[in-house]
Amino acid sequence: MEILSQSAVLVVTLLVLLGLGVWVGVALLASAVVIFLLFTSSPVDAVLGTTMWAHSASWTLTALPLFIWMGEILYRTRLAEDLFSGLAPWVGRLPGGLAHVNVVGCGIFAAVSGSSAATTATVGRISLPELKSRGYDDRLAIGSLAGSGTLGLLIPPSVVMIVYGVAAQVSINRLFIAGVVPGLMLMALFSGYIAIWSRMNRDAMPAPETSIGWAERLYRLRLLLPVVGLIVGVIGSIYAGFATATEAAAIGVAGALLIAALGRSLTRDSFIAALFGATRTSAMIGLILLGAAFLTSAMSFSGLPADLAEVISNSGLGKAGLIAVLTVFFVLLGCFLDGISIVVLTTSVVMPAIAAVGIDPVWFGIYLIIVVEMAQITPPLGFNLFVIQNLTGRGIFEITRMIVPYFLILVLAVILLTAFPGIATWLVQQTI
Repeated sequence: MEILSQSAVLVVTLLVLLGLGVWVGVALLASAVVIFLLFTSSPVDAVLGTTMWAHSASWTLTALPLFIWMGEILYRTRLAEDLFSGLAPWVGRLPGGLAHVNVVGCGIFAAVSGSSAATTATVGRISLPELKSRGYDDRLAIGSLAGSGTLGLLIPPSVVMIVYGVAAQVSINRLFIAGVVPGLMLMALFSGYIAIWSRMNRDAMPAPETSIGWAERLYRLRLLLPVVGLIVGVIGSIYAGFATATEAAAIGVAGALLIAALGRSLTRDSFIAALFGATRTSAMIGLILLGAAFLTSAMSFSGLPADLAEVISNSGLGKAGLIAVLTVFFVLLGCFLDGISIVVLTTSVVMPAIAAVGIDPVWFGIYLIIVVEMAQITPPLGFNLFVIQNLTGRGIFEITRMIVPYFLILVLAVILLTAFPGIATWLVQQTI
């Protein structure tokens, strides 16, 4: 009964506070105080001070604002326009045509931004007008952008990966490497669906793009050199073992500033705007992380995670059963919370249960991020939905209907990841 009462108090407190519009970080702190007062005899003030210092004085956490700043800088460059121009000659003749630019462009930008919303907004502001002017069906153009935009969470460097790594005390380098193959798999699944849809709906497709000679194709590849160089600098340095995640983030910021300067988009105003944007986002995430850390301490003192792990261990659920239950749970949470909040709210509670059934925490991190990607396109609070609504002026539920196939592709990715865990762990085993 103790575990039920603690869980009920925690859930009700959180729901009431979030329903009143209280900031997520503040709601987490307040919920922790309630748990301390009702279910423990520990001094709240002493634990608060110790927890805040222990979780904020983290060198690993330094990578978070750096990667966010890198994405903010690139958001204000001509990178998306160059991506479209460089990729269009190579995909225009494929089944599905230029819709593949959404997938490949989002995949490439995800590898230098770390943010799903930034990836969707940056690629979408260029690709959607171009696709519309060429006569592409909105279901294909908008749906593929919404689905592909979620790659910003999975393809490293990912802000959510850093958050999970800090919360679960898992190597961020290992998470970054583990996200590469699943990210490529999702890109292949999205492009495969686009090709199939275009074959089944030929009447909705525009005429094939005019073929461009190989000389022009190769010439336009030069537009991709800045972003490819940045990817090599950030991900390559981690993969080769030359840099930690934090050091790679510093390389990324320097590279982003160089790209912006060479592209003549680095002005005083754009620099200040990128700096303030990164500061606001980092402060928001930092408050959520500290609130989650304090709530984790409160639950540890009350014994809730250990009790929950014991219940799950005694329930007879195997790995597949637990993953199925957690998937439904996370998707439901995604209807009301953003991805980062889902990760920090649940990590401390579910990790003991994950350990109890022998699930690799690196594999679980990749699984969790894919499920959080579902939350990005789940109404009513899917962040990618809001970004695309701002870009197109369409209603949330109209956009939702367009992205149902891509949501189901993410479900398929979870099934494949569960059936073949090596998708997430093989590359890690080869490199570390």
